[in-house]
Amino acid sequence: METQELEQNAVKVEPAKVKKMMLILSKATIDNVYACFILANGARMEGIEAEIFFTFFGLEAVQKKKIDHLHVATVGNPAMHIPTLLGGLPGMESFATNMMKKEMEKLDIPPVGEFIEILEASGAKLWACKLAMDMFHLKREDLVDEIADIITVGDFYEKASGENTHLLFI
Repeated sequence: METQELEQNAVKVEPAKVKKMMLILSKATIDNVYACFILANGARMEGIEAEIFFTFFGLEAVQKKKIDHLHVATVGNPAMHIPTLLGGLPGMESFATNMMKKEMEKLDIPPVGEFIEILEASGAKLWACKLAMDMFHLKREDLVDEIADIITVGDFYEKASGENTHLLFI
């Protein structure tokens, strides 16, 4: 068969659309938290289901005592473009965090607590990792009310089953 004939007989397959985004948040630095929340919110705006699994240090983003005290990591973060020695100076982390918060405010990006409320209202599901909760000796009452439940990794994978589900680790 000639190439032209093959092209004419070929069946065009449309790429499958994403139906569900399953995001795993393992670190609660402001940049990671906002990346995760913006991706989840964007999914919901596109009619895509979105679920976030907060595990290990990502749990700090949904702890009542810590939610308003998240920060930018200035040490060990190559994207900061500052030497590690400078990043470790007293006040540097606070300075970088305040600068980032001001820039986000200019873009009308809500604070973390308000963003969580927006996500839940949009239909996004928020889950806390049972293993990490046990490891850090956390209780349900330590978390924001928007957390739907405390689940195991197996429960999370069960929720991720189905075609066109994508998992993203942040």
